[in-house]
Amino acid sequence: MEQVKTLLDGKLETQLISWRRHLHQYPELSFQEHKTASFVASILSEIEGITIQTGIGGTGVVATLTNGPGKTIAIRADMDALPITEENSHDYRSLHDGVMHACGHDAHTAILLGVATQMANRAAENGWQGTIKLIFQPAEEATDLEGYSGAPRMLEEGVLEGVEAVMALHMCPWHPVGTIQMNDGPSMASVDVFHAEIGGSGGHAGYPHLGSDPVWMLGSVLQAFYGMPSRRLSPLETGVASIGEIHTGTASNVIPGKVEVTGTIRAYSPAVREQLIQEVERAFKIAETLGGTYQFQVDRGEPALVNDSAVNRIIRKAAERCIPGVAIVEEPFGMGGEDFAYMAKAVPGAMFFLGCAFPEGKQRDLHTNHFDIDERCLAIGVAILTEAATQLLEG
Repeated sequence: MEQVKTLLDGKLETQLISWRRHLHQYPELSFQEHKTASFVASILSEIEGITIQTGIGGTGVVATLTNGPGKTIAIRADMDALPITEENSHDYRSLHDGVMHACGHDAHTAILLGVATQMANRAAENGWQGTIKLIFQPAEEATDLEGYSGAPRMLEEGVLEGVEAVMALHMCPWHPVGTIQMNDGPSMASVDVFHAEIGGSGGHAGYPHLGSDPVWMLGSVLQAFYGMPSRRLSPLETGVASIGEIHTGTASNVIPGKVEVTGTIRAYSPAVREQLIQEVERAFKIAETLGGTYQFQVDRGEPALVNDSAVNRIIRKAAERCIPGVAIVEEPFGMGGEDFAYMAKAVPGAMFFLGCAFPEGKQRDLHTNHFDIDERCLAIGVAILTEAATQLLEG
């Protein structure tokens, strides 16, 4: 930690905390980040040499800094919050009822503002050459009416045209400050949502033999569904399917005519992704053999996050250079989804997880109403990304 303090002056460290706390107090949901974007643009406008574009991908902001000829790289931070009511007691808790930065996007945004400041300072000292794009992305957590989140919307508008590499980081509440988690290759899952319906005739609950009961059919479907990963998917592959919602019925004495089921399918590879979709549909098809019908639909989400090993190598070297004794955990990030995967698919890219847990040991997991970070991690994030960006531009 002392080494990080020598890389960032005290004023910038104070600003990082101030920016993050302001953003935390005024969270905005996906595609509604209007005031967040204005705040980001106002901070960027104070940095000499930066060109700012707003309204990219909806409410996104892109800042471009060029210092002579050379490569073009990008760093992305997401800005949106979640529909969660905060239960923390600190004096910068959310002032927007039912909305909270429970995934650390406030910290991601503050860190990228710090990187912008540092890269501008280094440019003034001729510390690098080329172009860096700072991408403040809306809507990582949700999609619009057409099923698109912020990353593909920004890509549609050419945000990565001419970019040779892209980086991002994510808060990591399961590791302490001073630790980062990295992984080459598939690191987070593709995310698809399925909607299924089992149909029957329904009828009087006292005379079940006179009709067909979709609730009874559901029992066989669930048995096949939950047995499928262990018996249809290779144990060497990474994939999971889970049911999150089951809706049926209106009264105790009425056999319903349909059962609606919604769930998620997640995988690390395109082949397993397709196999799981087929296997889940196969489970619901069992309803036909029991005298019922079924409907099945999949809404495809982001692809799996595949980290480029060459970009990761630069990040790893930057961390070791900036933070002597940094702990680097080498393992995938889990079965969560991350729409940065769209960007890492478009150009070589990598995301790392930045330890932010408090030393108290209390669990403050992502997407919970008591999530919070040890703000000492902010300076570490800025230091690593700034150094990695400089090294990427130097080639």
